[in-house]
Amino acid sequence: MSRRIGMVAGEPSGDLLAGRIIQGLREQDASTSCYGIGGPHMQAQGCESWHPMHALTVFGYVDALKRIPSLLAIYGDVKKRMLAEPPSVFVGIDAPDFNLKLELQLRQAGIPTVHFVGPSIWAWRYDRIHKIRQAVSHMLVLFPFEVDIYRKEGIPVTYVGHPLAAAIPMEPDRAAARARLGLDRDARVLAMLPGSRSSEIRILAPRFLAAVQQLQHRDPDLQCVVPMVNATRRAEFEAILRQHPVRNLRIVTADDVAPPERGPAVPVAWSVMEAATAVLVASGTATLETALYKRPMVISYVLTPWMRRIMSWKSGQQRPYLPWVGLPNVLLRDFAVPELLQEDATPDKLAEATWRALTDDANAARIEARFKGLHADLLRDTPALAAQVISEVAGGAS
Repeated sequence: MSRRIGMVAGEPSGDLLAGRIIQGLREQDASTSCYGIGGPHMQAQGCESWHPMHALTVFGYVDALKRIPSLLAIYGDVKKRMLAEPPSVFVGIDAPDFNLKLELQLRQAGIPTVHFVGPSIWAWRYDRIHKIRQAVSHMLVLFPFEVDIYRKEGIPVTYVGHPLAAAIPMEPDRAAARARLGLDRDARVLAMLPGSRSSEIRILAPRFLAAVQQLQHRDPDLQCVVPMVNATRRAEFEAILRQHPVRNLRIVTADDVAPPERGPAVPVAWSVMEAATAVLVASGTATLETALYKRPMVISYVLTPWMRRIMSWKSGQQRPYLPWVGLPNVLLRDFAVPELLQEDATPDKLAEATWRALTDDANAARIEARFKGLHADLLRDTPALAAQVISEVAGGAS
């Protein structure tokens, strides 16, 4: 009997990884079939996608509230189809609000479930662990420290590494990245990443730009490069830039980057990070990407009072459990790089911390060494490890 894999991914990064996992599963058993929700990489491996993957992509609480009717309709349809055609195992990739709810229903119906990418219960809403225990047969986690959390709670868990660690080179090539971007190889370059969401750009970009204005008083030749994910975000940023003008600033999108001489094209933000002397970055996955490129950075984030109230209400917390917010600091269990959050995210403080990141060579060398160790810790054959666990869970069920 052929092995049937149910799978739901809600983000492009999850789709890319899932495509490689499906490839590994089909190498083990060519008769393996897959269905659920996925993007082009999953579909290229023969996965039947019942709904567009972008239908699950939600940017923040406001967007989620607007999309509740359509999300509920998709959820109901996927649950009905999965129960009608039970898979050998169901694999939920991230998208915890959608997938954990679905996994609970499927597991109660006798379908084994694997969840890849643990929710950040180590920072917010640890009480979700009880739902995870009910919903998930086996957890696949990105970070080594998560293993102890799930084992302590009696939940089967496997650390499979972080896929970004395999995608980003251990030894970045700053000169090559600058050549792709058309930057002077000897310039002092600040990468500025104020976020990928409209709300992040609106709140952080004015502070970041005001900080850069101060930095250019110290170094009039400082170059600033800002990657933007699409034309909409670029237009939003350019409107703010007109109010806070900065010299020697370039906004780049994918069309502005020459393809690498070898290997696949990379996200525009990765080329900017690789080219940078230092990075001023909004808290999020970009901080981990910056760490994997071994660059000194300053992490910042600001929530509006309204958003803070929503997060406090939803989580029952006023602040995260851990003293760190940025992923590099969380993983290193130390303030390896500065975090300037909320009231501390002033142009003066951002400028002072960023100046050190740009000019303190000894500090940059220490950070590079620590980030190399972090990179090595996260580097595993993630698709192969994940495929092995999924096969074992499916085999145990059968």
